[in-house]
Parts: sequence; structure tokens; C-alpha cells
Amino acid sequence: MKVLVVNCGSSSIKYQLFQMEDESVLAKGLVERIGLEGSVLTHEPVGKDKTVINADIKNHTIGISLVLEALVDAKHGVISSMKEIDAIGHRGVHAGEKFSDSVLVTPSVIKAIEECIEMAPLHNPPNISGINACSELMPNVPQVAVFDTAFHQTMPKKAYMYALPYEAYEKHGIRRYGFHGTSHKYVSQKVAELMGKDYKDLKIITCHLGNGSSIAAIQNGQCIDTSMGFTPLAGLVMGTRCGNIDPAIIPFLMKKENMTIDEVDNYINKKSGVLGISGVSSDFRDIEKAAASGNERAQLALDIFIYEVVKCIGSYAAAMNGVDVIVFTAGVGENSISMREDIANGVEYLGTKIDNEKNNVRGKEREISVDGSKVKVFIIPTNEELVIARDTKRICNK
Repeated sequence: MKVLVVNCGSSSIKYQLFQMEDESVLAKGLVERIGLEGSVLTHEPVGKDKTVINADIKNHTIGISLVLEALVDAKHGVISSMKEIDAIGHRGVHAGEKFSDSVLVTPSVIKAIEECIEMAPLHNPPNISGINACSELMPNVPQVAVFDTAFHQTMPKKAYMYALPYEAYEKHGIRRYGFHGTSHKYVSQKVAELMGKDYKDLKIITCHLGNGSSIAAIQNGQCIDTSMGFTPLAGLVMGTRCGNIDPAIIPFLMKKENMTIDEVDNYINKKSGVLGISGVSSDFRDIEKAAASGNERAQLALDIFIYEVVKCIGSYAAAMNGVDVIVFTAGVGENSISMREDIANGVEYLGTKIDNEKNNVRGKEREISVDGSKVKVFIIPTNEELVIARDTKRICNK
């Protein structure tokens, strides 16, 4: 069974084609900087040379079309036709309380995802675009939606409820859901394996840091809290998202700037975060370069991001009454040497101590804390795609 996993993020598409008999990867790749200058597809077929395709990738539909073309290309493809793909697994970000598990995509499932666009305006539209693009090109291939929110369903009510009138939850499902669940699940289970420990015996803090960022507290094999909330807007400062702010700012802005609901929603989702602070970019790599060149607002954006991560880690250590291991993953977590160092140093009181030589790496699976560190620190490249592929196989085999 061959499963194509399509993982549409707010400005990227990660994909992998799996041979599920042995869970081997036939090809993988990444579409980066969607909607930004310098967008590119990096395609890596196993057993063949990597190829880089520079293109004007304005949206996710164009990106997925390029991915499918690469998979069947005579020179760097790995299959002869789309008929070899038995199923497609999609990352689904938000479906409210409609689904607590992965599900076969049907018109009613697409409708449910569409109904939740207002809760995930940056993610649900590209998720739907991915499903629709694959449906158009491969109409008879089953598709499965694997939701980010499922891993966080173990949170206790005290962690997911908001202090609003209870009817807001009963009528509209307003509560904390959490996101990046497949990533938090994969890296937390993987770090337990690498440590040779029982997953259920550990207190783990996973830091998924990228254009979209979230942190999760995982105790005894279950998520007990996570930084994102009712939508992926909440929590940490992100690429274009403001994260946690005083809710009174919203009506204040609407009055002062004469904004409509849609305009203020766009303001806090697409114009804020490190982009809004720095005025440079939503891409942390661009901001780090600008900060290194003396741009004070760019440096401020980095300082605020690091500060928010440090605070969140501290609060989750308190919630679990301790922590055994901290994991960095995703674009920034896996690749920013300086940010990992700054964050780990910011929680040194917990017992973290970074080995600078071990930390001098990008995108590699390894422990980066010194020998004997009370709290272990790891880099683990996330593999949301494998989690999605496994669920896709499971659902399709039912």
C-alpha cells in the first residue's frame, strides 16, 4: 500500500510518499515560502538526486500540483502514474468537537472543516485546497483527514475551559483545542524511545517552533495542556499571528481604526506576530539576518518570541510539578542554533544545561544537553507525515 501524505501549513507544504508495508519513504519534499518571494519546491526521491524547483508558488493549490508532477516525472519521479497511490492522508487542523479521531474524507467532512474556517483561517483553507486538488487529479483515491486536535483530547477540563459563561461552551464549543497534535505526539513518543524510558513515566515539554508555534505539556503519556487554544491564533507570538493578547484590544482597535470584524481578524492573524513587530518578514530566517545587521525591531521580535517560549516552558513545568525532558522541533526548533541556546539558558533554573558543540547542528536528531543535565534537552525533527500515514492506513483498512 502506497500512501501520499500532504501536510499543508500556513506557508508551506510538506509531503512524503510511503510504502506502508515497511513504512519506508519513497520520496519526500517541502514547498517553502508560499505567497512570499523566493518560493521553492525541494523534492527528494529516494535513490535519486535531490532536485530544487524555483517557481512562483502563489497558493497551496499550485504547490500541490507541482508536488504531484514531481512524483511522476520521468527523471526524478518515483512512480509511473498516479494509479500507484492507494490513499492520501491530509493534515487537518481544526474540526471543533466534530471529530476526535481521523476520518475518511467525504463531502460532509469537508463541510465540517469549512464550518471551522473561522476558528483556523490560516490553516483550514489550505487543508481544503489540498483535499480538493487531490480530488481533482485523483478522484477515485480515498483520502483521510488526520486532525491536529485529536492528541490534545486528554486535557483535563480545568485546562481546556475558558472563564466565559458556561453556555458559550455548550452552545458553540468554545474551549481550548490545541494544534500541532501529530507533531507533539511523534516527538514526545520518539524522545521516550531515545531515552530508553517508558513514555508513561516521563514529564515532557515539546516545543514545536516555526511560522506557527505551540508548546505542549505531556505527563504520563497524555497531553495535559498546550499553548494554542480555541484557534491556532492563541499562545506564542508566531510568524503573522499575535498569540495571547488582552481581548479588550479587539473592540478598542475596531473603534479607533474603524475596523470591521473581518479587518481586525485579518490584522491579528496575518499582519501581526514577528512580521508586525519587525516590519521585515514572517520568516524567522529573514528576521535573524536583519537582527544580525543591526535592525532593532527585528531583534525585538526575536527577544519577544524567546521570552514567550521561556515563560510557557516554565508554566508547564509548574503544571506537571517538574519536567524530565524538553524537545525542540519544527522549522525554528530544529534549525535555529542561537534560539535553542537562548531558550534553554532561559530555563536553566529547571536544570537544563546545553552542550554548545552538540547544539551546533541543524535538523538532526540528537540530545544537546551536557552529560548529567538534570533536565534533558533534545532536537527531534518532527515526522507528522508518518503519524498521518499510519492513521490513513488504519482508517482505509477498516
